[in-house]
Amino acid sequence: MNKLKSNPLGFLFIIIKYISLIVGAIITLLPLAVIFLASFKTSAEYGSTGILELPASFLNFENYIIAFTKGNMLVGFANTFINVSITLLGSMICGTMIAYILHRFQFAGRKVILGLFLIATFIPAITTQVATFQIMNYFKLFNTRWSVILLGLGTDIVSVYIFLQFLDGISYSLDESAMLEGASMLKIYTRIILPLLKPAIATAVILKTVNLYNDFYSAFLYMPKQRLHVVSTALFKFKGPYGSNWEVISAGVVVIIVPTLILFLALQKYIYNGVTAGSVK
Repeated sequence: MNKLKSNPLGFLFIIIKYISLIVGAIITLLPLAVIFLASFKTSAEYGSTGILELPASFLNFENYIIAFTKGNMLVGFANTFINVSITLLGSMICGTMIAYILHRFQFAGRKVILGLFLIATFIPAITTQVATFQIMNYFKLFNTRWSVILLGLGTDIVSVYIFLQFLDGISYSLDESAMLEGASMLKIYTRIILPLLKPAIATAVILKTVNLYNDFYSAFLYMPKQRLHVVSTALFKFKGPYGSNWEVISAGVVVIIVPTLILFLALQKYIYNGVTAGSVK
């Protein structure tokens, strides 16, 4: 306390810090609170009450039932799980292999490839959609799940840079020791590099999963068939030109948020980079 009195600027900085944290938390949680409360309201309640007013009953699950039955949420979750699982598996294998090659091997054109990855981040994805759609249509992938899977299967540039930065903390001594034991490059990758990349992979999985899970544009454009709809497009049927069932949409949004929340809570411990500490003796 005496230190704070002798340093008023430091005390002011602490106040500003906590105020900014509180404001940030309110900005983040307020929309979620509005959606959660709206999901338990009837249509009449939603139109006559304020956005932060409590519903008449938190036992009103009619909106959730409608979202699951008429929105075919179970089909949407099944399709989303299949698409995301295949895409994640392929993209993580490709991303870690590319990062391993670019980090551990010196070859002609290495810097050019890194530069092309960087340039690709500045190209808006929307500018390539006409050509992408023509390619998908040419290979007869339109209205199939493989169109969205292949689009997501492409190497994620952000993930590659995450892996490259993490590889900086993995000593070359591990590779050299394995080579002395007669291990091949593939064995070094599968037995040493890949296990030590778990924290980076977990971070990339979270980012990639959230991106794929919330992707409405690709699913709506390339998979218009009802049997192929995912969770991001399942709720779109409650939005029409003559009105929208916002209370049902809110219930569906709450259901959609739960898996991503569980994923983050399950993988957050792997984000920290201390897993490799002490791996080299």
